[in-house]
Amino acid sequence: MKVIIVGGGVMGLSVALELRRSGDFEVLVLERAIPGAEASSAAAGMLAPQFEAEKPGPMLDLCLLSRMAWPAYARELEAASGVPVNYLPSGGLQVAFSEDELSALSARVDWHRAMNLRAELLTGASLRALEPTLSERALAAAHFPDDHQVQPRSLVRALQVAASRAGVTFRSGTVRGLLERQGRVCGVDLDGARLESELVVLAAGAWSGLVAGAEVDAGRIKPVRGQMLELQLRAPCFSHLLKSPRGYVVPRADGAVVVGSTMEMVGFDKQVTAEGLGRLLSAAVELVPALGQASVTSSWAGLRPWTDDQLPFLGAGPRDGLLLATGHFRNGILLAPITGRLLGQLARGERPTIDLHPFRYARNSP
Repeated sequence: MKVIIVGGGVMGLSVALELRRSGDFEVLVLERAIPGAEASSAAAGMLAPQFEAEKPGPMLDLCLLSRMAWPAYARELEAASGVPVNYLPSGGLQVAFSEDELSALSARVDWHRAMNLRAELLTGASLRALEPTLSERALAAAHFPDDHQVQPRSLVRALQVAASRAGVTFRSGTVRGLLERQGRVCGVDLDGARLESELVVLAAGAWSGLVAGAEVDAGRIKPVRGQMLELQLRAPCFSHLLKSPRGYVVPRADGAVVVGSTMEMVGFDKQVTAEGLGRLLSAAVELVPALGQASVTSSWAGLRPWTDDQLPFLGAGPRDGLLLATGHFRNGILLAPITGRLLGQLARGERPTIDLHPFRYARNSP
């Protein structure tokens, strides 16, 4: 079976690799520029469902399942590509600086523990022993030891190399629209060239609603700008993912620290602003005052695909012959293993590992 994947970010690459590994598929990935050049490479790389989840539900279940797959996924990718993805089991601390934040954090730990997830509220000496450079103003922190990280740019490179070695082909260009035959999607128009296939997977992130003929409503997948920056310390001074209501910091093993992220509904504008970077720096120094002396080495912005209910679209698209793997918002890196697995199962005609009903495209239809 010939499959065309529209989008060469982490979603498209993970699906492409899964299809080549697990079935008799001829896979072509289409990307406007180079694979992973957009939101995938702009991400911080947190594998942190407990950081992100506001409540129990299908999204948390999906994220936990994918987090469980990550250690083996990282090893397999490195073996297949020869590229280290820098998977790091760092653990995370969600920090409270006020009584209101502490109250919310305590309730959060309670419901995580009720789900048999590892979580602990730390204060005083126990917190300082875990992270001595954390701000003295911090009242407490929720410790999530199973929230980890990976280096996104290394991950994208590993996925591309592994997919190429597995026989996936790549082409650059602009998809003008999808082809149709007898009411079914049968390929794409790439810069005027007709490329036919038996199945099309739409994995174009924030741009998914702009692909003509897919009938994916652009109002249901919106770009959200996330500004980020990187700091450099002479040597690492903390080891956990750290997060407050105002931002987060991700420590790399070499002393680099990724700081994120704004959430701005500004369309497809990827501008980096002084106001955005100022807020990020303030949040970083609030968490770890020593970061005030770090060098600012780079800044960037990515466009993440937002859906109103913050659930991705996984599975059948609005047209026959079209599958969707888009709308992952802030969890694209985390969800790479499970998205590849689920889309592979659907392409092979197998029953998916989990119920995809909550993630169907038609979920908001009357």
